[in-house]
Amino acid sequence: MPVLVINCGSSSIKYKLYGPGAENLLAGGIIDGIGGEQPRHLHAASDQEFEAEIEVRDYRQGVAAIIKALAGWGSPPPIGDPSEIVGVGHRVVHGGDRFSESVVIDSAVIEEVESLGALAPLHNPANLAGIRAAREHLPGALGVAVFDTAFFSTLPPHAYRYAVPERWWRDFGVRRYGFHGISHRYLAERAARLLENPRPNLVTLHLGAGASACAIRDGKAVDTSMGMTPLEGLVMGTRSGDIDPAVVFHLLETGLPASEVRRGLQMEGGLLGLSGISSDFRRVADRARAGDRAAALAVETFAHRVRRYLGAFLVQVAPCDGVVFSGGIGENSDEARHLILSGLETLGLVVDPARNCGEGERRISADTGSVDIWVIPTDEESLIARDTSRLLNDRVS
Repeated sequence: MPVLVINCGSSSIKYKLYGPGAENLLAGGIIDGIGGEQPRHLHAASDQEFEAEIEVRDYRQGVAAIIKALAGWGSPPPIGDPSEIVGVGHRVVHGGDRFSESVVIDSAVIEEVESLGALAPLHNPANLAGIRAAREHLPGALGVAVFDTAFFSTLPPHAYRYAVPERWWRDFGVRRYGFHGISHRYLAERAARLLENPRPNLVTLHLGAGASACAIRDGKAVDTSMGMTPLEGLVMGTRSGDIDPAVVFHLLETGLPASEVRRGLQMEGGLLGLSGISSDFRRVADRARAGDRAAALAVETFAHRVRRYLGAFLVQVAPCDGVVFSGGIGENSDEARHLILSGLETLGLVVDPARNCGEGERRISADTGSVDIWVIPTDEESLIARDTSRLLNDRVS
């Protein structure tokens, strides 16, 4: 009884197929460049990899191509017939304050997700396109929506409310929602098993092109760095993170178009804006080590912003059981982890240099530290698959 996980981005579809109980990965891949001149389909199954240029104008054609690949690529292919797929789990970026957990998709859920499109105009429409395509091509499969914002439904009002006129919150939904929730939830659940503590106090750091921090007390989220949109918080690949709102007024009043202000904050800021080189931390760090001053400033600013949130969140979850690093930077850059944690020894965060330079899931804290520090590769798709299998089993029982 395979379960398919679909993650639709603004021009791509990532997917993974899991076996019964969402225990083993059978296949996976990505279609990139949807609607462009040369979309590419990368697919891996049965210890084989396939790559092809295909004509995919929209998500409907993309999902059809994925199903065709699952039934035809590999020796043997992962499935014999599409009807074998019993569940399809979808990542949905924004559930607003209406969805606090994963749900079975029906027409009412589709309408709700569609109504939230204004809060996530780049993501929710793509997520909905994937949902509709899967319902068309796999009519017998149970669809499940897993929301990126749901993990933060436990934030208390003092953490999610902004100090703005109440009608802004009431009429326009202006509040902190948080993002990367699927990843932070995975990290919290995995850390709970590693620490042998079902309700740990944690700070989880998802650091990549998009970056966020989460404070977790008794296993539940109590604060996060991202806000109403993914722009708030840490310095990211191209996003500015925290900035004085009056900067926007200043730029608009000097005649800069709103579209250019938006582009600067979302697409031309962050590591790219500071370094003038790249949004990729690895390239920026390489140039910093070579003596480039702008690149060095970008690396230092990135680490400083993470350290600021880490310190604040440690206070909120004290006594802290563990700090978890994940995401492309958090998992792979020993340099970034070292910079972020330097000087925090008095807070119980002591890094073992040898462990820090290792690979894979591991504890990197020294035995003399009072707070465990872990690197845990995130696996959002497996969590989506587990939620889908759980709701499938609930239907059967």
